[in-house]
Amino acid sequence: MGQPRGLMTLFFTEFWERFSYYGMRALLVFYLIDTVKRGGLGFDEATGASIMSIYGSLVYMSSVIGGFIADRLLGSRRTVFWGGVLIMIGHIVLSLPFGQGALYGSIALIVLGTGLLKPNVSEMVGTLYTEDDVRRDSGFTIFVMGINAGSLLAPYVVGSIGQQVNYHLGFSLAAIGMFFGLIQYWRGGKNLNESSNRPGDPVSEDEKAGLIRKIVAIVVAAIVVFGLMAFAGKLNVTNVILVFSILGVLLPIGYFVMMLSSRKTTKVERSRVWAYVPLFIASVLFWSIEEQGSVVLALFAKNQTILNLGFINLLPSWFQSLNPLFIILYGPIFAWFWVKLGKHQPSTPAKFAYGLLFAGASFLVMLIPVSLFGQQRVSALWLVLSWAIVEIGEMLISPVGLSATTKLAPKAFQSQMMSMWFLGDAAAQAINAQIVRLYTPANQMMYFAVIGIITVVFGILLGFMVPKIKGLMEGIN
Repeated sequence: MGQPRGLMTLFFTEFWERFSYYGMRALLVFYLIDTVKRGGLGFDEATGASIMSIYGSLVYMSSVIGGFIADRLLGSRRTVFWGGVLIMIGHIVLSLPFGQGALYGSIALIVLGTGLLKPNVSEMVGTLYTEDDVRRDSGFTIFVMGINAGSLLAPYVVGSIGQQVNYHLGFSLAAIGMFFGLIQYWRGGKNLNESSNRPGDPVSEDEKAGLIRKIVAIVVAAIVVFGLMAFAGKLNVTNVILVFSILGVLLPIGYFVMMLSSRKTTKVERSRVWAYVPLFIASVLFWSIEEQGSVVLALFAKNQTILNLGFINLLPSWFQSLNPLFIILYGPIFAWFWVKLGKHQPSTPAKFAYGLLFAGASFLVMLIPVSLFGQQRVSALWLVLSWAIVEIGEMLISPVGLSATTKLAPKAFQSQMMSMWFLGDAAAQAINAQIVRLYTPANQMMYFAVIGIITVVFGILLGFMVPKIKGLMEGIN
């Protein structure tokens, strides 16, 4: 059965956006820590890893802003376009040899651009179908294939050019990728649903003054915080990252307090929000490990992995393709497995518990090569195994968590609850921005062990809590 023509437009928009983002991400940590003489920025590994993590956190925090702008101000179509423009400019800035200034400018542009584009392009796929359209599920499946295909290809293309030729040339390929995405998005605009051209809940005249006051208050607060830091002589990379880390943790806490204390939340809905709390904590623990693939495991690939296989020399950036590769491989298997189990499949909290066990195991398995060989280089298969394990956890948590978020959301806070799912990843990477600073080859055994054990223990505790959580879910499976 044929799909709407607009699906191909959105497929390639997200393909190229993910190509640009994952290409940059595969290369960035190596650019940060490489010497200035070799074309890098010369950060120590701890600071470089911390910058990588807070970068990812800010991307997910900005998705909250992107949803608001699309819903209340511009509509999804224009929001996605301007998000793509900002992403492209951000990559162009990063491709210029202007040192740390270019880095921070590109981070700001790509963070805001991704926040505008990422949540809204997915929403636009839904507008191509009616609720009862039998093509809807297959359409989203095709769309997700575009995400994973772009993510899979990028480390090989951008990573290879960046590490073998020139970092800035690699980043320029990411910019070119986003340019291709924008061109085909603009040309295919006529195939998109007209409703995406206008905001679903536009800001009224009465609300504009209040909105302006809130924006001004946020800007003033930021100026005051960073101004005081500068006055005290504390305005440096480490402390700025700490401020954003605190923000990444406080934001979801604020959302929970708002929903639980609101009079708009009914008794049943409040119970469901409480059920979501342990699931949210589980998601933070899971994403904390999963997102360290582009930081800690990337450093392990660079420093402690045998890259010369005789017939080919591997590049550290190529390992970033393992995440989308295993998602592509596991997707059909899990789809078949859940259909096979039918009504006998585990409940949502049980799947979260199993997901945490796999996530923790992916770090614990790294204890084997570390204990056997210390800081010597080891087979690349250990990293492949670690990614293979953690991606099983992602298949158990990511799609299930997104579905649970929509089901457990209070009616008055549905959009805010969706933001919570993104904020789980934001909080995880905000925490990572502090803990990855502790990782060194000298203490890596303790690092992998502590994080892996904590995650496994929480997974076991969550397993014991399943009956209680199911009761709080008030009939939601």
